[in-house]
Amino acid sequence: MPFSRILGQDEAIRTLVRALESGRVHHAYRFEGPDGVGKEMVAFALAQALVCTGGDTLGCGRCDACQRAVTLSTERPEVPKHPDVILVERGLYPPATLDKKNEEVQGISIEQIRRIVLPHAAYPPHEGRARIFIIRRAEEITVAAANALLKTLEEPRQGTHFVLLTSRPDRMLDTIRSRTLKLRFGPLSDEVLHEILQAKGTPAGKQDLAIELAAGSAGAALELADAERTAARDEFVASMLAAVAAPDLGPAVALAEALDTKDKEKLRDDLRALGAALARSARGRVAADPRAAVIDARRYESVLRVLGYLERNASPNLSIIQLVSEMREAVP
Repeated sequence: MPFSRILGQDEAIRTLVRALESGRVHHAYRFEGPDGVGKEMVAFALAQALVCTGGDTLGCGRCDACQRAVTLSTERPEVPKHPDVILVERGLYPPATLDKKNEEVQGISIEQIRRIVLPHAAYPPHEGRARIFIIRRAEEITVAAANALLKTLEEPRQGTHFVLLTSRPDRMLDTIRSRTLKLRFGPLSDEVLHEILQAKGTPAGKQDLAIELAAGSAGAALELADAERTAARDEFVASMLAAVAAPDLGPAVALAEALDTKDKEKLRDDLRALGAALARSARGRVAADPRAAVIDARRYESVLRVLGYLERNASPNLSIIQLVSEMREAVP
């Protein structure tokens, strides 16, 4: 069954399996947890179970309906080929489809709810016994869109189900949260991440650091283990340490000016790699050179502070200069 291929989310899967086997699938779930831990995979496995025509309550994964539920169109919008499995996401649909002039950039718009969700939710499923809406990054639903969705979300037609995916439930509107049933998805264990990376053919030598930086996310681990990404990350760490050792802040300024300030997530990954390198250095030095270990630990704390500043939308350029300055001052 599709659920059996998903690793590390046993409790959430058990909850859904019980619901499917008892015929009591909730009409609106909220899957909460970090990005890259399997929320969307579980949502699609639930979709397969709901539309399966192979006679398996949990979805056979082999019938035409199960296959189409997880096969996305190769052209925009990239949505499932099964008409009863409907994706909702900011920017997924072309403006013309939503009768808009411009792309959705601020959030999931009321036009997407009116054009994509409500017309389908008002009628029975096209093919099977159920229809499911999967809403990616549900925290991006705008207030107007939420107001348009509330009644349908609270009292959908028989056989209509919603799954809202979010890594930031704190940013979701209370009116949406209160009408959905939470299922918690936790970070994946190191063992599970090793198994996933191994299955993807990631070299053993690249797995440990990727897992250390991934914070339990398979998606992040796979990206971090990418050869090109690894080389760029190593170069950033070396450049930062060289800037710290330089006689003045000139190299730090040059490094800051060369940053791609549009890709803040990449910068955060690079800084996490720097923090991981400092943490490993501190652990390795603590017995033989306690003073050097203390310096590494102080520098690691500076990295964490700057990551916090970036989370609050601080300037990436100024943050890098400040970090180098703080790391230089960590020497007692």
